[in-house]
Amino acid sequence: MNRLLLSFIILITVVSCKKSGNRNSDSDQIEKLYTPSEFVMGADLSYVNQILDHGGVYKDSGNIKDPYLILRNYGANVIRFRLFYNPTWTKTIYGASGTQLYNDYADVKKGISKSKAAGMQVCLDFHYSDTWADPSKQQKPTTWDTLTRMPVLADSVYNYTFRTLNNLGINGLMPEYIQIGNEINHGLLLPQGNRWNGNEANMILLLNSGIRAVRDAGTSNSIKPKIIIHIAQPENVDAWFNGLAVKGLTDYDIIGISYYYLYSNVSLNDVSTYISQIRVKYDKDVMIMETAYPWTSGDADSYRDISNSSKLVPGYSASADGQYNYLITLTKKIIYGGGKGIFYWEPAWITSNMKDQWGSGSSWDNHTLFDYQGSVIKGMNYMTRHYKF
Repeated sequence: MNRLLLSFIILITVVSCKKSGNRNSDSDQIEKLYTPSEFVMGADLSYVNQILDHGGVYKDSGNIKDPYLILRNYGANVIRFRLFYNPTWTKTIYGASGTQLYNDYADVKKGISKSKAAGMQVCLDFHYSDTWADPSKQQKPTTWDTLTRMPVLADSVYNYTFRTLNNLGINGLMPEYIQIGNEINHGLLLPQGNRWNGNEANMILLLNSGIRAVRDAGTSNSIKPKIIIHIAQPENVDAWFNGLAVKGLTDYDIIGISYYYLYSNVSLNDVSTYISQIRVKYDKDVMIMETAYPWTSGDADSYRDISNSSKLVPGYSASADGQYNYLITLTKKIIYGGGKGIFYWEPAWITSNMKDQWGSGSSWDNHTLFDYQGSVIKGMNYMTRHYKF
């Protein structure tokens, strides 16, 4: 081999190595695409279809791309979607220009189809409400308002859950993970299912009705969904689950936790301890179902961002590097505690002409894994880092 040819080969090799390193911008980064059985690298993309319909654009390396494929290429292996019962407000909020509902069955079916086509699994989050369910709000669907007798309400939960999953299964879209309720700190389907006002037995009945529907829907499908019970913030988990097993809440697979720096008093360093203790005490797998961290203190539009600079974690600035390093540290803490996964909440909620009940655009564009122009930012790379298990 002559000297000129050898020099050319060395040059090409160096350039190629530099190019492959640019994506991760981290000298010790080893790209790794995990399978869900190894570790769930999840992302909630519930808003994506609506954003795409209202002018949102996503890019990677300057090229417009499908956000589902972008997430998959950067390591996501499970996509989470919220399901509202009858969210007519998602259409009427656009006035005369409103043409369809979002976060309803049709929208979720579309998202599941795209996720599975991209090679990812799915987590379906039943809110059992026409709108957002969270620790402060667990409002029954309007059509269920008159259902005050517990046997009737429990049957409605069963039938709705089974019908939804059976229909998805028939279409080859059975989710691999199912949440029975969203952040149910106070219970679900209030007031009947309130956890803390003497209706604990009602809550367990409602949860078990949903659980039974999931199990029954899975009997005739090759996919047997894993069931998640989801509580907001680690500090609330033990008090919530304590004593419920002996009262009949046992047939679920995963304890899911929201962990937000904005709302939790559990330090980043203590996440491992909380996960480990919960996992051991209740003999269940544990996942972080929602989390996020800001990449900027700015704002892309007139929709005021959800943010509080005084709540930032010491050592992790509201910057591209700060977000990236925070997510790496949090993922390590989850793994060290024996946790099985992490879901980033709405990493693609960029600004667009999308509307919700509080504004137009995005109140989360400072927490996304895309910049204001919809381009992938450094934080996205936390999913492909080589983690030690």
